[in-house]
Amino acid sequence: MSTASDSLRSDIDEIMPGVIADRRYLHTIPEIGLELHQTAAYVLERLKAIGVEDIQTGIAVTGMTALIHGAKPATGQPKVALLRADMDALPILEENDVEYVSTIPGAMHACGHDAHTAMLLGIARLLMDRRDQFSGTVKLLFQPSEELPPGGAKPMIEAGVLEHPHVDAVFGMHVGQDTPAGKIRTRPGAAMASADSCTIRIQGKGGHGASPHLGIDPIVVSAHIVTALQTIVSRNVDPVETAVVTVGMIAAGKANNVIPDTAEMKLTIRAFRPEVRKQLQTRITEIATTMAEAFGATATVDYELGYPPTVNDEAMTQMVLEVAREVVGENNASIAAPKMGAEDFSYFLQERPGCFFFVGTRNEERGLTWGHHHPRFDIDEEGLSYGIETMTRVVTRYLNG
Repeated sequence: MSTASDSLRSDIDEIMPGVIADRRYLHTIPEIGLELHQTAAYVLERLKAIGVEDIQTGIAVTGMTALIHGAKPATGQPKVALLRADMDALPILEENDVEYVSTIPGAMHACGHDAHTAMLLGIARLLMDRRDQFSGTVKLLFQPSEELPPGGAKPMIEAGVLEHPHVDAVFGMHVGQDTPAGKIRTRPGAAMASADSCTIRIQGKGGHGASPHLGIDPIVVSAHIVTALQTIVSRNVDPVETAVVTVGMIAAGKANNVIPDTAEMKLTIRAFRPEVRKQLQTRITEIATTMAEAFGATATVDYELGYPPTVNDEAMTQMVLEVAREVVGENNASIAAPKMGAEDFSYFLQERPGCFFFVGTRNEERGLTWGHHHPRFDIDEEGLSYGIETMTRVVTRYLNG
């Protein structure tokens, strides 16, 4: 599908069996959170075989970085571009019947991070063979714990991965099961939402279910709070803005004839702009506490700020779209709709300009349509080649100015 005339596409075709083998092996050993010891050991082995320089391990427990220095003379100050792949899996029992099924019970690569890691290893191999074609430096970053807040990106940044050498731009990509294989999508500005969480605990007064007048029913209080929370997006947030307030869990009581003392609910909250994010936090707290007070109960609100919005740099995103159109064709590279999902690559984008884009891996003919975080999630691996080519061309174009 590429319109480029150089040898990159043929070289990608040559390495794709190895990329797929890497992805499938990583799929068999899914690990969760920061403790990705088998995964990190495999990545380290592959990086050493590729011959990259200055491999740094043990960052945020199992994260690592490595450098590839271009040999082409720079016309100005040489630049440094960071390419990130997340490596962690999810606590899901896999239901796929494939030869590369997870061998770790209760853990599965159900989001595609195995593919991200394999793609970056493939990109590293291509860039090592093309050092005479770009100036500056590529910093490879393999990150743990994207799925498990507070995430691995923030501690890696705090450990100094954006320095030594100083990083000028950051790029990342994610496979997308809502996008057919062979298509690339991204979005300038806010591409993905923030993801905050909240626990509301209602303290009432328990008693006999047949004598509700003697107690303060926290379940009834909870019901009114849930209903009132729905007015935040519909009546407080500007209609042209986008926000989500979802109560995903309510727990209270153990018997049908007992009014419990307490009830608890858990929420997920999403927004694209800091102002809306703050507004949601304020209104949720106000509604929970005042509604509980109206019923004679009390409410404690434990609000936790999670990943910030993923905000792509306008110029970097335009460059990615231009490159992607060269790779997959004008009609197959497009501006994506905003996603309410969250991504801790957002922390990198808060520190440096860059772009996060999506690589299509859906194939309806082969039944590869199950969404992310589903126990039957699997991808069309052919789509990975277009992600590899796009990222390789993006980073060399950026470094060459």
